[in-house]
Amino acid sequence: MAIFDTLTKKQAQTHPMDFVNHCLNFADDAVTLVKLIVPEQPTVEMHQADIVIQVKRNGEEVLVHFEFQTTDSYDPEMPLRMAGYIIRLVETHRLPVYSSVIYLRPDAGRRDGGVYVQNRAGHQILIEYKVFRLIEMDGQRVLDAKPMGLLPFTPLMKRPSGLDAEQWLRRCVQTADSVSVLNKPVYLGTLAVLGNLVYGSEVISRILSEETMQQRNIIEYWTAEARAVAHQQGLEQGMRERALEDILEALALRLQPDAASAFKPILERIEDSQRLRQLFRAALLAGSTEDFAQALAADR
Repeated sequence: MAIFDTLTKKQAQTHPMDFVNHCLNFADDAVTLVKLIVPEQPTVEMHQADIVIQVKRNGEEVLVHFEFQTTDSYDPEMPLRMAGYIIRLVETHRLPVYSSVIYLRPDAGRRDGGVYVQNRAGHQILIEYKVFRLIEMDGQRVLDAKPMGLLPFTPLMKRPSGLDAEQWLRRCVQTADSVSVLNKPVYLGTLAVLGNLVYGSEVISRILSEETMQQRNIIEYWTAEARAVAHQQGLEQGMRERALEDILEALALRLQPDAASAFKPILERIEDSQRLRQLFRAALLAGSTEDFAQALAADR
């Protein structure tokens, strides 16, 4: 979603070294910020890299590249996308590149192995990158360290055992409210919007009201952003429903009506509209129900 892309990039641009220091194994090295880079991509067909940070690590200048993903990427798949980013960054800047992808949703990135491989004798390609799933990151460790760039993401991280989801959200809000930032309502509002990927709006609004000192301003910001989130989610739901209808129609026309009925329960459980669009193309190309079943099972 565009709103989550905007917020995550803004956090990384405002606090770039928080992401460098807490996501990469640079803890024992001398690392200083040189500059943020606005990547130049060669064609309009290619995605632009999210965040590229030029740092000096033990006297050597290197690039640190982060991609933020709300959901899985299917077209192209993430390994191919990351390979493209990395090669273009190396070609453009002639510097070592440390690339990572950060998945926001708890169910995203489970199949991303962090590697692009081409196995052809004499023409092998191997490109590796780091994969961070917020749900697997130690949220309490981040709260204890209080890196301002990462605190708004903590509701999406792994919570301590024995703490339920609402207790964890409350602790995240309390910690974020305790740090000194220039615009606290926007800062906590960012936490609330990102938290909407996991928590309901009513829970977030209630905890913000109970735990913060600037309830009115924060709730006003959160309410405005929540409307944008709801609008975007409504658009995506419409896209999902349309993609589902297109798949079922393609299966009925290309194969047989029974095929559409057989696959419908499985397809209805897929929430990712991008994945459904990919399956629509598979339905158009399928020569048999076995072909489509293989495409459906490919990334499950």
